[in-house]
Amino acid sequence: MSTDLPPSAPQSADATKLQILATEHWSLLATRSLTYTESLGRVSMFLGILSGAVIALALVAQADRFGMTFNLIAILTLSVVLFSGVATISRLMSLNRDDFRWVIGMNRLRHAYLELHPELEANFITSPYDDVPGALRTLGIDVSAGSRLGSVLHVFQTLPGMLSVIVAAVAGAIGALVASAFGSPPVGEVLAAAGAFAVAVLLMGIWSRRSFRRDDPTLAPSFPSPKR
Repeated sequence: MSTDLPPSAPQSADATKLQILATEHWSLLATRSLTYTESLGRVSMFLGILSGAVIALALVAQADRFGMTFNLIAILTLSVVLFSGVATISRLMSLNRDDFRWVIGMNRLRHAYLELHPELEANFITSPYDDVPGALRTLGIDVSAGSRLGSVLHVFQTLPGMLSVIVAAVAGAIGALVASAFGSPPVGEVLAAAGAFAVAVLLMGIWSRRSFRRDDPTLAPSFPSPKR
């Protein structure tokens, strides 16, 4: 007769919970991987369009010697590049919001792990809290940077920030071409390019800030970081 005892009900329930949490955790990891893949694909597509446009304009410039025909073709071509750049940035912002959601979900799962086994807390370098500081810690962003120069420069290291500068440069080129088409002197062309670049950077910066201020009840913190 066997003397083995069946596992206790609490232990069996904990094992089931861990299996469910781990399955969901791997699902979120796979979804984040797809998000990164689409982001890189979008960026590559935009850079391909930009490169093709520059090569095409170089060929037109050789034929027209930077005349009026070149200006008109360049304005039209760069307008298409500008549109594709803005559309790419819009999609990247949406993907970043999705990635933030997946990180919040993973932090909540990590919090559930620690509720089952609090002794494992010292082994986690990512956060079990589902507020903004917790998400930033999981993403590896220095929460203590605050408004220092490092946190400002980090914006331009992201894909939307980097592409915003490139798209603003395209807008500046369009501004210079428009000024040239109207017979503006070189100084006027430079000022038009600088103005268009500055306006584009400002507008995309405002757009980026507003895109992350949309309230989502499902992302309201359930496990906020402890106050220090």
